[in-house]
Amino acid sequence: MNQYTVLMNEYSHSSRIKPIKVLTFGEALFDIIRGSAHLGGAPLNLAAHLAKLGAKPAVITAVGRDELGKSLLSRAKAMGIDTSYILIDKKRPTGTVTVQLQAEGIPVFTINKGVAWDAITPDEKEFKALSGEEWDVFCFGTLAQRTEENRKTLERLFSEIKAKHFFYDVNLRTGNYKKEWILSSLEHTTILKLNEKEASTISCLLSGTSGTCKPLTSYKAFCRLVTEKYPEIFVICISRGPKGAAVCYKGVYEEVETTPIEVADTVGAGDAFSAGFLYTCLSGYGVSKAASIACILGTYVASKPGAVPDYSKELMEELKAQGLNLSFIKT
Repeated sequence: MNQYTVLMNEYSHSSRIKPIKVLTFGEALFDIIRGSAHLGGAPLNLAAHLAKLGAKPAVITAVGRDELGKSLLSRAKAMGIDTSYILIDKKRPTGTVTVQLQAEGIPVFTINKGVAWDAITPDEKEFKALSGEEWDVFCFGTLAQRTEENRKTLERLFSEIKAKHFFYDVNLRTGNYKKEWILSSLEHTTILKLNEKEASTISCLLSGTSGTCKPLTSYKAFCRLVTEKYPEIFVICISRGPKGAAVCYKGVYEEVETTPIEVADTVGAGDAFSAGFLYTCLSGYGVSKAASIACILGTYVASKPGAVPDYSKELMEELKAQGLNLSFIKT
């Protein structure tokens, strides 16, 4: 595991003097929802929400040399995301995903292949620049690993970048993951985030019973199973939608409730949840507070259309009332 991995309590919210520096890797695209194009892709959504909270995020991805690519770059910059590591692909188009919304706003994705983010291949100069910086956290998922080019890039990033934490948001998409990608990712993880269905899938993979696997009934047992097999994972967070979240920190398990809301769509809600959890943890608060903030942000985004809606004045006041340090937000 990377020598820069440290415990989450290195900083306290009262002593941090610099914004949290985040690097995310993976897909950047446009979600087509009800005929409208919304900026999307979990790594980009995560970076956008972290920027809203006052972090300093950068994204490693690729876009096409087309109008969508130009729009993505412009909008990402406007949201406060460092676009220095967004590559321009001369052959492939910017990625798009068609999103069909089912009951309760649950999305079904049709993810186009052969797009720019399928080939995230920094050159030597870009790798050198990446390895020359120090990051509070490196964030990655599963979807971008569907191509060999991206898996090679990710493996090199694991070995070369200087990051204190490695955050794996499992984020499985049907037909776009394999067991070996997940297991390899877990080997490089210190902070793990997943939803209930993903917890069940990984439980089956780790117990060797995929195909005849029984439903997961104990998240506490799941956390114990993961940390026994991967001791470097010291934080696990399971998002549970309207039921809140379950968290495990160094073997201590806890569940956190959330407030029910009327769902518009859940696109991006998981990324907002992740951003709230990461930002709060790395600001020096405990995992229980982090899970509560994560639930507030996740439910807020689920109540609005699109993955990265504007944050209302009421939401910001609620976050401040929770004691969250938002002093790095640019006004």
